[in-house]
Amino acid sequence: QVQLVESGGGAVQAGGSLRLSCAASERTLNFYVMGWFRQAPGKEREFVATIKGIWSGGRTFYADSVKGRFTVSKDNAKNTLYLQMSNLKPEDTAVYYCAAGRGADRDGDEYDYWGQGTQVTVSS
Repeated sequence: QVQLVESGGGAVQAGGSLRLSCAASERTLNFYVMGWFRQAPGKEREFVATIKGIWSGGRTFYADSVKGRFTVSKDNAKNTLYLQMSNLKPEDTAVYYCAAGRGADRDGDEYDYWGQGTQVTVSS
């Protein structure tokens, strides 16, 4: 059973930065695709970023809405996934979730394990 625990959310003004963390079970980061998703009130869950496992060279992919502002990375030694968010905008306000899945990509339904979420609020 893969367990994921997010942290690092909070309130920030537009233009500011936050770094989200997702602590994962041992060896999860190497052998799973890890993704970040978000869900704003009244909206559907949205893909944010993904980082592939060791077999795919750890390649990263981003939603167009965050490309150039967000960076996904992982520290295998710490079993931790990160999402560095810069130049935040009010429309980035949402609950952010990390997820793990084998062979997953941008579709949240392809992920098997989810964290509890962390709130990010960006004020104008």
